[in-house]
Amino acid sequence: MLIPIELLRHRVWVEPFLGNSATGPRYGPASEVRCFVEEKTRLVRNPAGEEVTSSSTFYARPTAVCPAKSLVQLPSGRKTTVIEAIRQDGGGLPTPDHLEVRLL
Repeated sequence: MLIPIELLRHRVWVEPFLGNSATGPRYGPASEVRCFVEEKTRLVRNPAGEEVTSSSTFYARPTAVCPAKSLVQLPSGRKTTVIEAIRQDGGGLPTPDHLEVRLL
């Protein structure tokens, strides 16, 4: 079961991180992602295990492409970076499958 599209009331723009090059980080073309944005500050761990402060989280369909270090523009216009993206899969249970994206 996917997260219902009716709950995805916001839109963000994501430039997916493609990797580093000799001139710095490389990003793919920006794409619009329907989601639900929660602007709430919380302490989370990044993929390296360090504690960092997340300023926002958004929830999208599991097919969204938002790898760590991607650039995101929120509906407010604020630009931020992905700390991590976590796929939440109910494993067949009647819970909504979604992608939880934590932002700096």
